[in-house]
Amino acid sequence: MNVLRLLLLAVTVSIASGAAAQGRFPGGRPINMIVPFAAGGPTDVAARLLATPLEKELATTVTVTNRPGASTQLGVTQLATARPDGYTVGFVSLPQLVTVYMDPARKAVFARKDLQPLAMHVVDPAAVVVRADSPYTSLKQVLDAAKAAPGKIRGGTGGFMGMTHLAWLDVERATDTKFALVHFEGSAPGNTALLGGHVDVLIDTVAGVYTRAKSGEIRVLGVMDNQDNPFLPGAKTLESMGLKLYAASSRGLALPAGTPKEVVDVIAEAVRKVIATDEHRQKMAEMGQTLRFMSPADFSAYWANNEKQVVPLMEQAKAAAAASGPAAK
Repeated sequence: MNVLRLLLLAVTVSIASGAAAQGRFPGGRPINMIVPFAAGGPTDVAARLLATPLEKELATTVTVTNRPGASTQLGVTQLATARPDGYTVGFVSLPQLVTVYMDPARKAVFARKDLQPLAMHVVDPAAVVVRADSPYTSLKQVLDAAKAAPGKIRGGTGGFMGMTHLAWLDVERATDTKFALVHFEGSAPGNTALLGGHVDVLIDTVAGVYTRAKSGEIRVLGVMDNQDNPFLPGAKTLESMGLKLYAASSRGLALPAGTPKEVVDVIAEAVRKVIATDEHRQKMAEMGQTLRFMSPADFSAYWANNEKQVVPLMEQAKAAAAASGPAAK
């Protein structure tokens, strides 16, 4: 009996080795997941929460590698120039990434054509917020004040040419208003500035503000989405106020262009299964991150639409910066 078992084991190993040699994905090889942000941030944490169950789905190791720098340009460069065999995947963040490769001044060595959309993971909508003791209790009051005193109401962003900056520009364009925009390096400094009274109103992501909204430190005036947000109960969408303005930090996975379709489909299906689990949903909900899976085709269409929305705003941002001088950045 022991001899028979050994023979069966040898046959099994031989079959598995042969499949790997023929290139069956993943074939036991480890997968490198690039995160173009520093460790500890929301995207990094989300990536690690995704990587662990993906290992089970794909029956192989998934290693998270942080490659922060240059507004995700460094990490995405490594992703776009990797071998298109499915063993290198990476997180991308829209519209931030669009502003990188669509801006000639950034001299990115990659373009949209160099990346294969894999799966959307999180769509984190923008929210317009003020301090809890602010005299503004509605978005209309903020807009009316801005119209009455153009350039006087201070609006905080998470960074020049970032998603929240572009969201502000969209608000100004649609409502014929002008705010004094103040750019911070990320969500945390912007929230600190708002609570400290250094800005009057802030646009940040839902995940960036929901803890303070829940504690009562800030008041949510609106969410830039087409559906109510479960983490900000009672908050109205701008669409419900008659403003069809939408903005979000959309974070998903991509592969190098040229990755075989069968490999793309295998990984996408594994991501879909993980996102659908109650365990993953609960862990992401604890961080206020809204899961919104999209297939490779749907993610690709979403990405294209994001470009159409962002490019005009980039030109608007550059024009405003040129008019205001270096201090605008």
